[in-house]
Amino acid sequence: MQQLVLFDLDNTLVDRQIAFCAWAREFAAERGFGEEAARWLVTVDARGVGPRDQFFCAVRERFGLAEPAEALWGRFRSRMPELVECRPEVLEGLSRMRASRWRVGIVSNGMADNQLAKIERTGLSEHVDARCVSGEGDIRKPDIRIFQLAAERCGSDLSRGGWMVGDNPEHDIAGGRAAGLQTVWIAGQQDWPAGEPEADHTVADAAAAISFLQAEPWHGRAGRSQCRSR
Repeated sequence: MQQLVLFDLDNTLVDRQIAFCAWAREFAAERGFGEEAARWLVTVDARGVGPRDQFFCAVRERFGLAEPAEALWGRFRSRMPELVECRPEVLEGLSRMRASRWRVGIVSNGMADNQLAKIERTGLSEHVDARCVSGEGDIRKPDIRIFQLAAERCGSDLSRGGWMVGDNPEHDIAGGRAAGLQTVWIAGQQDWPAGEPEADHTVADAAAAISFLQAEPWHGRAGRSQCRSR
């Protein structure tokens, strides 16, 4: 198997949930809505699942805001890249992988301005070979074409396999498997869906995924393994 790994962005390389909670508190405080409003925003956001235009329509209706939903969404996309962080050990781990001849890419669903700004502001752009964001075109995970495009941008292809690392069972794990990749699930924020085929490996965070992928021997490991230590 070739040394190719594709990483999801939100709640994999960066902790979107922490950033979103900070945005929710800030949004509520600026408008004098209080902590209960911030908690409502976090609940309705549901970890970013669902169309963002619908989310901001719900926000506008809930709080009786005059601003159009599109304007609220646009300001959110501008602010979120300023709130997300990538842990230093993750950046260092990505650099070690590339130094040991891994090809490393990011494949993410989301609006291009928001996701690409996160990649730039966190320094991730300097630690990967390529990035592929659904908002740049018309394909989204779990469509296998977005994995193929990400691999091509890394200077590789999927014919010799590789790895997909992410937190979403459908988009990252099922999608990566369908694209012919072995999979690593980031299990920090949700339970695995009952009855769904499990990932090849389970870890707590991206740093643990990097450590696993750099460990020897990982080629040809049979079965699935579990490693939830932080």
